[in-house]
Amino acid sequence: MPSHKKDKIVPSERGVKLIHNPVLNKGTAFTAEERKILGLRGLLPPRVTSQELQVQRVISNLRSKADNLERYLYLTSLQDRNENLFYKVVMSHLSEIMPLIYTPTVGQACQLFGHIYRRSRGLYISMEDKGSIEEVLLNWPHNDARVIVVTDGERILGLGDLGTDGMGIPIGKLSLYTACAGIPPTQCLPVTIDVGTNNEALLEDPLYLGLQQNRARGQVYEELLEEFLGAVKKVFPYALIQLEDFATRNAFRLLHEYRDKISIFNDDIQGTGSVALAGLLSALRINGQKLENQKIVFLGAGEAGVGIADTIVDAIVDLGISPEVARAKCWLVDSQGLVCKSRSDLKKHKLPYAHEHQQTSTLLETVKALKPTTLIGVSGQPRQFTEEIIKEMSTCNERPIIFALSNPTSKSECTAEEAYRWSHGKAIFASGSPFDPVELGGKTYIPGQGNNVYIFPGIGLGVLYSHATRVTDRMFLEAARVVSACVSKEEMARGQIYPSIENIREVSARIAAAVTKVAIEEHLSDIVLPDNLLEDIKSYMYTPEYPEYI
Repeated sequence: MPSHKKDKIVPSERGVKLIHNPVLNKGTAFTAEERKILGLRGLLPPRVTSQELQVQRVISNLRSKADNLERYLYLTSLQDRNENLFYKVVMSHLSEIMPLIYTPTVGQACQLFGHIYRRSRGLYISMEDKGSIEEVLLNWPHNDARVIVVTDGERILGLGDLGTDGMGIPIGKLSLYTACAGIPPTQCLPVTIDVGTNNEALLEDPLYLGLQQNRARGQVYEELLEEFLGAVKKVFPYALIQLEDFATRNAFRLLHEYRDKISIFNDDIQGTGSVALAGLLSALRINGQKLENQKIVFLGAGEAGVGIADTIVDAIVDLGISPEVARAKCWLVDSQGLVCKSRSDLKKHKLPYAHEHQQTSTLLETVKALKPTTLIGVSGQPRQFTEEIIKEMSTCNERPIIFALSNPTSKSECTAEEAYRWSHGKAIFASGSPFDPVELGGKTYIPGQGNNVYIFPGIGLGVLYSHATRVTDRMFLEAARVVSACVSKEEMARGQIYPSIENIREVSARIAAAVTKVAIEEHLSDIVLPDNLLEDIKSYMYTPEYPEYI
């Protein structure tokens, strides 16, 4: 496998153009000799500073900003100027920076995207490009895109239809691919497919940057996506495609239609399923129960709910239990109440979880009737886990598992403090966006964050390393097991069900090793395993050190 470690290189540009190239720029870290050779003398302050000192300057400036949106803009500006320094800052202060470049701050940034737009990043492909998408892809300045995150902006986090303003999501996701799994930034391509928006506020906003028309549907939409995916396969034949924040109807259709044709996955379905399973496996290590004995109620029956249920079913089936029995462990609640066989309004993706049961119209009724061991919220509707529901869960379980996974923080089904207080500290809790530790009864509870960042970067790294031709559900199942296994006994003693985020690169490398083994077992890769697979994968990962120029 090739290494991404940097050797001495001859830069493709000199002078001001070199300083303005974010991939090559070193700022004040250019040495005196480099400044002389590369035509930089006089273009920079005379003192040469180390990258470590540059990081200190960035962090000091970052912390002086008035709010998180200003911090987001500052970091975006840094990424546009100096990518190596940006990733050095992110990696060395990951727990502080990640909420700024991704959830929850990225949600606010997307809502204001047209107003705070400063510099283009990624590719925008609109209805106007139909018939020439291959030509658009060839405009991308890097010819070896290996990971593409694409959205059509219709279901951004829990915020709904944001059209092209949803571009902040692919940009943020790919920043995490680099920071958390060492995918080189030049191999990462964010894409937004603009087919219009049904968000009236955006259509009336003169600063909105997308097509000012209602969303295209049906054959026109499908043909555009088909052309895009075909063009990617031709222009970037080794690229992994991650579908992100598509509406449920398109998310399931695109995944099912293309998963056996190209290297593609849906993070909202498979990534969310994997990270939730990882948290559940860790929670069961804490309460001493078995996966096959769980009864799980999901508030939300869209991509995330069904994706999590499918992944849990796969894990139970792997224990030797039939799919029918495994699916009977999972119950969905949608906007009309409990998903059950007597309903005639169910969409196709809900049917496998429509069980025989008397109809209940509310979540509280469902919890009282089913007495679940685990409650998972993926509804995008805030404050749905009420005090009465949490107390009911605590009555029928010694250690109830409560996952409020909707993003951003404002959409969470309950807060960490509410879950712990209403359960008198009994709940094993996780959320989608971060919450601070909670002090209760003289004890500190550290809430878990079921963030897909524990999964998708490692999946991508494994697919790239192994040259896997497809992405399979088995890869996500093994990734969940790896994440749970990486939670230490000390972390579990503090109530944590996910590894400390500072260890994310180690977690991603271990997921990549598991994915590589699955790819070989499923005949999707023909690479020969090295003597030390994990160490070889780590040597393959990008690190944000400055190159030496000659």
